[in-house]
Amino acid sequence: MPLDIRTIPCLSDNYAYLAHDPATGDTALIDAPEAEPILTALNDTGWRLTHVLITHHHYDHIDGLPGILAQYPARVIGARADAHRLPALDVQVEEGDPVNIGDETGTVIDVSGHTVGHIAFHFPSSKAVFTADSLMALGCGRVFEGTKPQMHDSLQKLAALPGDTVVYSGHEYTAANAKFALTIDPENPDLISRVREVSEKRASGTPTVPSLLSEELATNPFLRAHDPAIQAHLGMTGANATDVFTEIRTRKDNF
Repeated sequence: MPLDIRTIPCLSDNYAYLAHDPATGDTALIDAPEAEPILTALNDTGWRLTHVLITHHHYDHIDGLPGILAQYPARVIGARADAHRLPALDVQVEEGDPVNIGDETGTVIDVSGHTVGHIAFHFPSSKAVFTADSLMALGCGRVFEGTKPQMHDSLQKLAALPGDTVVYSGHEYTAANAKFALTIDPENPDLISRVREVSEKRASGTPTVPSLLSEELATNPFLRAHDPAIQAHLGMTGANATDVFTEIRTRKDNF
């Protein structure tokens, strides 16, 4: 059976996730922005928290952990490369390592760029990838510590996953990302349609996360640096995709 995944809004615009294996009862939390809404979700579902998967060290992904661990002595899993600035880890992982939630086996993907040591968790049987602040709906995280070419390489790893993979990212930034995307890819009919859908969802208070990877591949400019229409719009026809990505990310930084 696939994981039962619940989206938990936290803080002003963060998302955490609970991933529950019905066969064993094991439940993993992916990131811990704040304790209260996560503890409420666990109480409402009756699920037993067994694991915490941390994507990176930023405060809005870890600050809720002490309050959660005080009630649930779960195993904390995070990147070996980031262990020196993460909460105490029970398991340190790196790219390619397996991560189990009950009977479901996932794989760690190094998606450094936003931070060095940022990881994502891919669970192929459940068609789910938890990307936090690497790949986002219609966007990607700002490059704080890594390089833009490094971020491009990380996003290409995620872009290579099956198109029916559901992308569980870390923030409700989609409306702002949509406005920017239109400045990069203004003639894309799929993007125009998606921007309309995003506006309707946000007007009704409906989350725009998670999203399908196939939808990101069709509309997210950060995954489309190879596209001739985008390259032409930027005056970079025939340029290396990494250079085009760097230009797109630089424009977003100044948007």
